[in-house]
Amino acid sequence: MKKTQTKTPPAKALPTKASPTKAAQLQFEYPRPLMQRSEWTSLNGSWRFGFDDDRLFSRPSEITSWPLQIVVPFPPESAASGIAERGLHRACWYQRDFDLMPDGRRVLLRFGAVDYVAKVWVNDHLAMTHEGGHTPFWTDITDLLDDSGTQIVTVHVEDDPHDLTKPRGKQDWQLEPHGIWYPRTTGIWQTVWLERVPRTYVEKVRWTPHVEGYALQFEARIAGDPSDHLALEIKLHHGERLLASDRYQLVNREIDRMIMLSDPGIDDFRNELLWSPERPTLLDASIRLLCNGEVIDEFISYTALRSVNILRDRFMLNGRPYLLRMVLDQGYWPETLMAAPSDEALRRDVELAKAMGFNGVRKHQKIEDPRYLYWADRLGLLVWEEMPSAYRFTRTAIKRTVREWSEAVERDYSHPCVIVWVPFNESWGVPELTAVRVHRHAVEALYHLTKTLDATRPVIGNDGWESSATDIIGIHDYDANVEHLRQRYGPEIKPEQLFDRRRPGGRILTLDGYPHRGQPIMLTEFGGIAFAPRTTQGEKSWGYTVVEDEAQFTRLFQELLNTVIHTALFSGFCYTQFADTFQEANGLLYADRTPKIPLELIAIATSASATHLRGVV
Repeated sequence: MKKTQTKTPPAKALPTKASPTKAAQLQFEYPRPLMQRSEWTSLNGSWRFGFDDDRLFSRPSEITSWPLQIVVPFPPESAASGIAERGLHRACWYQRDFDLMPDGRRVLLRFGAVDYVAKVWVNDHLAMTHEGGHTPFWTDITDLLDDSGTQIVTVHVEDDPHDLTKPRGKQDWQLEPHGIWYPRTTGIWQTVWLERVPRTYVEKVRWTPHVEGYALQFEARIAGDPSDHLALEIKLHHGERLLASDRYQLVNREIDRMIMLSDPGIDDFRNELLWSPERPTLLDASIRLLCNGEVIDEFISYTALRSVNILRDRFMLNGRPYLLRMVLDQGYWPETLMAAPSDEALRRDVELAKAMGFNGVRKHQKIEDPRYLYWADRLGLLVWEEMPSAYRFTRTAIKRTVREWSEAVERDYSHPCVIVWVPFNESWGVPELTAVRVHRHAVEALYHLTKTLDATRPVIGNDGWESSATDIIGIHDYDANVEHLRQRYGPEIKPEQLFDRRRPGGRILTLDGYPHRGQPIMLTEFGGIAFAPRTTQGEKSWGYTVVEDEAQFTRLFQELLNTVIHTALFSGFCYTQFADTFQEANGLLYADRTPKIPLELIAIATSASATHLRGVV
């Protein structure tokens, strides 16, 4: 690759070759846990790499030299990538070789996420283009493979750091992180992998639990070569116990069937199979595609019996009122940025949230890696999924948001841990909701689109303030004075007074024409206490409230949690935040996930007296 001229070239001291030892040690589990096949190959590790900010190249054959190597899936801005270049780069190229002999079966090339526009070539043939930085894509490369068995995959990425019309979440558009925004993530940041499948194969599955009928709706779609006499066999197990064994004839290459389980009757027995954070019961599924009775494709999946809905002013889990005790989680790591350092790191984050007494997380401005959702499913942690925001309102921004949000809902629909969808946060990207009708239309449209794509979960149209179409009223209030919170939300305050007179953050809570209709009210951002004894003199740190010592931090956190938990108006809360994130020092944990105060103290404050709330369990 010819060395390109960039406006912010890499520093001379930066490495030109990624550490081979580090690359060799990369180990990732199967990236799509809801459809896990046995035959797959990770392409994570060392790739050739180069920046191309001036867009000197239009296809791989024009590139004659490669100045750098990168460790995928870590973005070039991260230290773990071996590049560690945080300049304002507009475009870059990736390339690597892999060995794969064609054997008559199909070969699928899959990407977990690439930010933002990716073009993929295999052996110098354009295979596909995908736009959207947080959602997966794939292509069938069977016909592009070289018979020699040596293959080359090349990826070109465009990611304009100044473009505020693309969904970018917390990625800063300035050279240095400022305020509540963090370093950018360019290019590949989730696993890349190959998968061999038969000529005719199961492309996707979808699970929908129906707790009231003790049933599971199963949908599947078939891809590949046309074939008659196809059938799908499904077996469901709870541990060693067989729950169902069904076979369905396929019509029009798809099925949609209801699997009725044997209802044990009384709640005590029924509850054994229900999924919740306290008892995360998963049902294992083995699925086989048959042609004329012969197995041609097989994989494993899982699902759960779990219902979420709104009943008057309460959030309901499995038909019972449930107090949501959540923590806001940015999903960043110091050495890898938005990319997870490892599967173990994702599991550890779930375990830490539970150890601190929380039963859920609000994944803030990020569509998280499916492996995180897998561990939340398996270990029992509720997840609010939120769309990364664009920061300008244009037709382009809305179209991009709609497309990527639809892909995110489709990807994560079958995860039982996901309980709420949040397409907008704090009016970001729709800043004139009080005055401009078209901005309101955008929020209302995304709300109704989400309800159409998934009729089983609550949706918050715009979290924080200026609510219109929404199933939950989310309030963001960072006042650390507990007396102010009691006066604002205490028992003497009626909801109509709250919405007519209170302005947390200086913003109205509901838009004109959208009065409170009895929906649950939740304090979905509060706290934000910065306590950073590790911060060196001169280093920037930031929080909504700053405290000086551990005792003060512990006392204020306990007072805030005690006040919020005992405020009957709230049917849930979300504390800011899980871990320090770059200049934000308001985490309960340091950025390396070391607790600032003992986890036991946090858990006591988070869950103490949590059962008081009008019958909430």
